[in-house]
Amino acid sequence: MRTPFISLWLLAVLSLSGPVEAAAPAPAPRFLGPKREGKARRVVTLAPSLTEMVLAMGAGSTLVGVSRFDEDKAVAALPRVGGFVDPSVEAVVALKPDLILVQPGPGNQRPVERMAELGVPVLLLPLHSVGDTLAALRAVGQALGQTKEAEALIARFEATRARIREAAKALPPRRVLLVYGFEPLVVAGPGSFAHELLGDVGAVNVAADAGSAYPVYSMERVVRARPEVVVDAAHVDVGKDKLQALPGLASARWVEMPSLALLQPGPSLGKGLEELFGLVHPGAAAR
Repeated sequence: MRTPFISLWLLAVLSLSGPVEAAAPAPAPRFLGPKREGKARRVVTLAPSLTEMVLAMGAGSTLVGVSRFDEDKAVAALPRVGGFVDPSVEAVVALKPDLILVQPGPGNQRPVERMAELGVPVLLLPLHSVGDTLAALRAVGQALGQTKEAEALIARFEATRARIREAAKALPPRRVLLVYGFEPLVVAGPGSFAHELLGDVGAVNVAADAGSAYPVYSMERVVRARPEVVVDAAHVDVGKDKLQALPGLASARWVEMPSLALLQPGPSLGKGLEELFGLVHPGAAAR
């Protein structure tokens, strides 16, 4: 269902990602603040994808606070501590966490640094790419004492990815545009995990020539690119009709992501990859 809430959540994700250049190496997970000893027992997460990691590892009992964008029923009763770019330092510290999990970005840098200054260990987890996501899973697993569970999640995703890649080899490549927002037009560019996964499913990302992972793309460039498939991951229709009316775009096959799995870089990426394969190659079996 398309809701303003999801749109705000998506815009927050993109604002955290920042202008990541395709060739720029992403930083590894790292700690801020005091050194953390032993397994974390009171955890605050500032992004739904990080909450999903904790839950998928069977460590949901450690969660004491989450972001206002978290909608998983398993954390419905937990306190909300703000959003991606505006976490409340006071609300977080009041929960007395021994670990805060953060997807870092320029929008939340100062409040997160303040939390560390107040004596709370902060684990920064960049999530720009598939490699980042797997590294984040390992880092969270280690911090929670759930290394076996983390490795199992990684192995499951890698098995799904290998299966999808093998199936895609036998199928014709499709020229695809993946859209995060229509007004302005924000698309998946090089350096994003969606760009990587498009390659996995045998798609050619028509925005591969963009200079960043989540560029604002011009209408003129889209017309020249002439995508065969447009994947709508915007979750809001404002401006969509203008794009559909452009020469070449009306004849493209328009599809919508059936879930948020591809938008949350965490344990659900495997599900998102399978969904993307089905959208790009309808009717094909990913065996």
